[in-house]
Amino acid sequence: MANLIIDIGNTALKAAWTDGMTLGKTFRYQGEKMMDFILSLTSKARPEVMVLSSVRHFSSANIALLRNECERLLIVCDEVLAHYGLPSYLTPDRAASIVAARYLFNGKGCTIFDFGTTLSVDFLDSEGNYEGGLISPGCKTRFKSLHRYSKSLPLLDAPGSVAEMGNDMPSSIAYGVVAGMMFEIEGQICRHRTNVNVFTGGDAIYFAKQMKNSIFVVCNLVLMGLALMAVEYDCKD
Repeated sequence: MANLIIDIGNTALKAAWTDGMTLGKTFRYQGEKMMDFILSLTSKARPEVMVLSSVRHFSSANIALLRNECERLLIVCDEVLAHYGLPSYLTPDRAASIVAARYLFNGKGCTIFDFGTTLSVDFLDSEGNYEGGLISPGCKTRFKSLHRYSKSLPLLDAPGSVAEMGNDMPSSIAYGVVAGMMFEIEGQICRHRTNVNVFTGGDAIYFAKQMKNSIFVVCNLVLMGLALMAVEYDCKD
């Protein structure tokens, strides 16, 4: 019987059926009826283990409902983070990324860049110990903030290519946002030169194309971490 892993972030739900560490069909949902969407998945098959990682609050009634939809339910919470030696302030998706990076790059220090609503960066030493991290606005958030707080500036998105200097309003905004993030990314890479650099999240491929450094793009890093949690949880007595 397959496991079902679910990651609910700031803007969307991502889910996948898994067989061990192998990700099967993946799903994405963006809307307010997330419980209905999850139940539509479990109505087709009953998961052996369901793992829920969410930045949103789930009521006790909804949690009870999810427990009835699977053999075993694992909610990524403070207790789970403590089991993996991670601080409780980390969001569940960041914790899952760290668990996956430890598995994929065992024995190597890692710098994990997650490009989403926020840009989060987390650091692991060569023994897999968590060293800390940072959070700053993500790419789309930066464009939206400029438009929202400066009435004269238009709302833009990341361009396919960025000029080396802005020569009009749109190119100035694009250069400021993208180059600013690149300086931030490259600065962290330079500070941790011996680490493996891992990009994940919605804008990972976009920024990977801008890089000259050697990096690994693992688009489903969070889901891989949740899949590993499901495997380990299923092995418990």
